[in-house]
Amino acid sequence: MRASAARRAGRPAGRRRPPHQNSLEYNILLTATLCLLAYGAVMVYSASSARTLLQGHGDGSAFLVKYLTYGAAGFVLMHVVARQGLDKALRFTGPLLAFALVCLVAVKIPGVGVSVNGARRWLGAGPLQFQPSEIAKLALVLYAARLLARRPGRLRHPREVTPLLMVAALAILLVASQPDLGTALVLTFTTAALLVAAGMPVRYLAAGALVAAVLVLLYAISAPYRRERLMTFLDPWQHAGDEGFQAVQGQIALGSGGLFGRGLGQSVQKIFYLPEAHTDFILAIIGEELGVAGVTALIFLYGLFAYAGLRVAKKAKGAYASLLAAGVTSLVLCQASLNLFAILGLAPLTGVPLPFISYGSTNLVVLLGGMGLLLNVARGGSAHLREVEARPAHDAQASRRDGPDLPHRRGRDGGPRRPRAGGRRRAAG
Repeated sequence: MRASAARRAGRPAGRRRPPHQNSLEYNILLTATLCLLAYGAVMVYSASSARTLLQGHGDGSAFLVKYLTYGAAGFVLMHVVARQGLDKALRFTGPLLAFALVCLVAVKIPGVGVSVNGARRWLGAGPLQFQPSEIAKLALVLYAARLLARRPGRLRHPREVTPLLMVAALAILLVASQPDLGTALVLTFTTAALLVAAGMPVRYLAAGALVAAVLVLLYAISAPYRRERLMTFLDPWQHAGDEGFQAVQGQIALGSGGLFGRGLGQSVQKIFYLPEAHTDFILAIIGEELGVAGVTALIFLYGLFAYAGLRVAKKAKGAYASLLAAGVTSLVLCQASLNLFAILGLAPLTGVPLPFISYGSTNLVVLLGGMGLLLNVARGGSAHLREVEARPAHDAQASRRDGPDLPHRRGRDGGPRRPRAGGRRRAAG
């Protein structure tokens, strides 16, 4: 009866639909992403429309139109990447990384990089500008996943991944020199998460975290404005009139929202007090207009994303797909955590946008491209890699002790070897 039903349905009998195409993780990731994009579109319009209208720049929908335009471009990219084989991602890893590093260097060249608010982070002209540091995030994840997947076993020492550490350090230094400490921290945390996924011993990661903390502290006190920002983080209310103004206004917005908020579009801070409310501080506007309930709903969506992304990494086919899923998931969660902690006053303000929510053209397109890779893995995507190092000697010795049913003890047809002429058959253990 099942075969006849299959023939009536127009498909060959005995063939079932691949389960990975409708997996729970795939549906959760896609649903969470679409909900975050819808959430972002509503809040970008709410956070930017009043100030834009009062400034006489159109009807207040300028940033919403840009968000929808870049979101549509990123959604198309996500769909294309999710349908392609991961082997293509391997081929594009080297060129993408080289392009990102060259652009990071070009940003520092006078007359080439575009400076906004004292930071030189953009390339391009007019409305067609992009941030190379955002491209570097995804390029580093692709490169790290490829390099770590080619190793035959678990990592035992940092020197085994020296090329990755050198490339990551170069990218982090170039980004930090723009200056962009927030993106540099995202690159650092994402690389550390990938090393954890690859099995790096905790003692080396702890030592690396200590060294990184000292370097960040030295970097933070090396310039007057960074020292002031650090002191502002420790006590923003003492600097509420100058350096701590934005942090204090963000906390006021969050605190005035209460449980359910003032109502959508009713924020006061976004009009007169909180500059650039539609970018880095959009979470504060969510807290003011939608209250604790709105912030909790947003955190719940990121929680769904984390659950599904890590499940995809665990169930992925092959080391490369697993590390790639872990890297993209870590990239989104590290960026979201930094933004959340900064707005809540638990970390210094670093200018990191909230993933899929804040207005930011390059960030939105790049993250949706990364989502395409994650959905690709959730659909069962895999890639073929060759190991570049021989198997460790202790692994080979262990395999020789494991008995006659391993591949190296078998004949060409996969069966056990025949005893040589005149030899005796080994007793079964």
